Amino acid sequence: MKNDRLFSGLVLVIIGTVFLLHNFHVIDFHWSNLFRLWPVFLVIGGINLLLANTRTAWATALKVVILIIGLGFVLFANIHRRDESGSRFSFNFRDDDDKDDIVDTAFTDGDIKSSKAISNVYQQLYTPDVKTARLNISGGATSYVLNTTTSDLFKASTHETYGKYNLQTSKDDSVTVLDFDMKGKNRSFHWDSDRMNEARISLNTAPLWYINLRGGAAETKFDLTPFKIRSLTINGGATSSKIKLADNTPLTEVSVSTGASEVEISIPKNAACDITVSTGLSSNDFEGFTKISGSHYTTPGFSGAANKIYLHLKGGVSDFEVKRY
Repeated sequence: MKNDRLFSGLVLVIIGTVFLLHNFHVIDFHWSNLFRLWPVFLVIGGINLLLANTRTAWATALKVVILIIGLGFVLFANIHRRDESGSRFSFNFRDDDDKDDIVDTAFTDGDIKSSKAISNVYQQLYTPDVKTARLNISGGATSYVLNTTTSDLFKASTHETYGKYNLQTSKDDSVTVLDFDMKGKNRSFHWDSDRMNEARISLNTAPLWYINLRGGAAETKFDLTPFKIRSLTINGGATSSKIKLADNTPLTEVSVSTGASEVEISIPKNAACDITVSTGLSSNDFEGFTKISGSHYTTPGFSGAANKIYLHLKGGVSDFEVKRY
C-alpha cells in the first residue's frame, strides 16, 4: 500500500469515527478546534515532508503515529474554556448525567479573567408606542447571552476586553431600530476565551422582535421563550450557538449561516417546525422530524398548524441539532 493511500484512508477512518461517536452522544466535538489548533496540521505536514524519501518501516510507523495523535488532539480536545480546576484542556467524552442548561443566569467570577476588562451598561427606555422592534447586533470575538426580560426596551451589561460597544436608536417607519455594535469596527480574531468580550442582553416582552446578529467568531446563548420573535438571523464565521424558542407567534423564522459552527436549537415538543438545511461537511440531528427530501425536514401536521417555526440552516463544516423540550 502506498503511503499516500495509507494516510488518506486513516484520515477518513478517524473523521468518520468522530462523526459516529458525536452523533451517538459518546463525545462532544467542537468544530472551532479546527481553527484553534490549526498549527497541528503544520506539524503533521512537516513530519511527512521530512520523512518523504525515507521508506523504512520505522519512518512509516512514526508518520502514522504523528497523524493519529495530531488528528486525535484536534478532534477530541476541548479548549473552549477553562474548567473549574483552572485546567485549559480536557477531552470531550459526554457524561449522560450532565445536562447543561441552555443558558447561564448570571455573571460568575470566572466569566472574565482578564484584569483589563471594562464593564459597561447600555440601555434604551421603553415606551408603549413601540409595537415592533429590530435589534441589530454586530461584533466578533464575543459571547452573547440573551435570557432575561427588562422593563426597558433594551439593556445590555458588557465586559469588554478590547474595543467598545455602541448603542444607537432610530426609526424605520413604525419599527424601532436598535443598533448594538462594536465601536471602531474592531473585528480582531480572538479565540482565547480570556480575551473574548461578553454581553448579557435583556429585552422587553411587549414588542414583536426582529433580531439580526453578525459576528466573526461568536458564542451565542439565546433563551427567547419569553419574547415574541418574528425572525432571528445569525451570520458568522465560526460560531457556537444555543437557541431556545417558543411557538407563541403565528410565524417565526430562524436563519443561521456560518462557516464552522455548532448550532443547537430547542423548540417545544408540540411545535410545528420546518427545516431546510444546506451544508458541506455536516452532522445533522433532527429527532422527531420527517424527512421530505435530502435537505428538507418537517414535523407531522405542519401544514395545518396555526403557529409555525421555519429553520433555515446553512454551514460549511457544521453540527446542527434540533431538540424538543
